[in-house]
Amino acid sequence: MTLSRIHLTLARTADHPDGDPDHGYDIIAPLKKDGGLDVKAWQRHRDDCTVHRFAPREDDERGHLVHGRRGWVFSYRPGEEDDEPIFRLDTHRFREGDYISITEHDGETRPFRVTSVRPLR
Repeated sequence: MTLSRIHLTLARTADHPDGDPDHGYDIIAPLKKDGGLDVKAWQRHRDDCTVHRFAPREDDERGHLVHGRRGWVFSYRPGEEDDEPIFRLDTHRFREGDYISITEHDGETRPFRVTSVRPLR
């Protein structure tokens, strides 16, 4: 099983017409050859599946990729208050140039662009 480092940056929004490379996520997760999340590998290596959230004027956050009753989320602390749901992660493919929607702490769902996917060594 190979873990991948997935880098996401904020895509174009009304507030950021050019996107924002300083707002995003670095994710460590197992991917299948088609770029989809390898759920069986995730189950075996949950502790290795991490997320690092970064945004201007906010403290960086580090947590885990978690699957629960609400689906896939980024979780930074125990409990659900800080969880960030990821829309349709179970069917999403992580390929450079693709987009993924994440509901952030403020309740806003924002688009993020996959800017790189690299094997973790």
